[in-house]
Amino acid sequence: MRYRTKAQEIFIMAEHTEDGFDWDTTHASEPQQLLGSKKVAILLCTYNGERFLREQLDSFVSQTYRNWSIHVSDDGSTDSTLEILEEYKSQLGEGKLFISHGPRQGFAKNFLSLIKNREIIADYFAFSDQDDVWLDDKLSRSIAKIPRVPLNKPHLYCSRTRLVNSDLALLGFSPSFKMRPCFENSLVQSLAGANTMLINNATRDLMCRVADDAPVVAHDWLVYQLVTGCGGDVVFDQIPTLLYRQHEANLIGANATFRNQVIRILKMLTGRFSEWSTLNLIVLDSVRMELTENNRLILERFEAARKSGLLSRLRLMLKSGVYRQTIKGNISLIAAAILNKI
Repeated sequence: MRYRTKAQEIFIMAEHTEDGFDWDTTHASEPQQLLGSKKVAILLCTYNGERFLREQLDSFVSQTYRNWSIHVSDDGSTDSTLEILEEYKSQLGEGKLFISHGPRQGFAKNFLSLIKNREIIADYFAFSDQDDVWLDDKLSRSIAKIPRVPLNKPHLYCSRTRLVNSDLALLGFSPSFKMRPCFENSLVQSLAGANTMLINNATRDLMCRVADDAPVVAHDWLVYQLVTGCGGDVVFDQIPTLLYRQHEANLIGANATFRNQVIRILKMLTGRFSEWSTLNLIVLDSVRMELTENNRLILERFEAARKSGLLSRLRLMLKSGVYRQTIKGNISLIAAAILNKI
């Protein structure tokens, strides 16, 4: 496997970073023994991904957790993506890789088409991009961390990532968020990338209730809002579980560099964030009665704030309790509220 040596070197280097992570590679066998009967459906969306797809697929094959299947929705690739997928399908054998055709309406709708496909039956669902590299214990770590009871309660696992360039050279980490994941935070911030996420069937059921034509900004942000809004649990793991490529073809990059953070803040202050909020609220309105009573109240206050004059807007924003994960983020949130750009 071509990526293997370099990926392992990056993994070992993590033991000596300034972040001080304790990379314990011995935990993977225990979850596999205890939870090996739980099926994981890996949901992979592809579009002209020939350049890096083999490395992503190889990292699935290398997982220490073995009870998985790959479900691919291709959104109209014109390169050799489909040929590569057929090659791996043949190599992996019966029941391991399935290929379907996406709706060709963008990456969010493509992921939603996969999660809403009831022919895919599993205990957990893991989202994947086409150009990353999973660390070997990604699935075993995710399953070990996510709560297993009650089964009818929505659960979401997500994590930080190790940022790498096209050649897998280390660039840094995605942001470390320490404040509590909750609905108040989800209204104004997406916590983690979909490529790190693992969800249970209760969360999947919530996503299936979202209309096919819903104006979804980003499926990872939607998952965070639905799980927290409906009283579910979110685990944000400080230890990265994958190598997240940053390259010119990324649809959405990591918000880690100073430049990217400035761009995000400018989007908030120039009205782009307000547009996203409007679309998010349309989707949340369709599942309003699924929200907990307290979260419905938070949502109502946030909606009212966006329609109010300055003093009432600030008062309702404060009363709603919405916040972002960093001091800089909260300063930009206050500025956006003053400028009525929320």
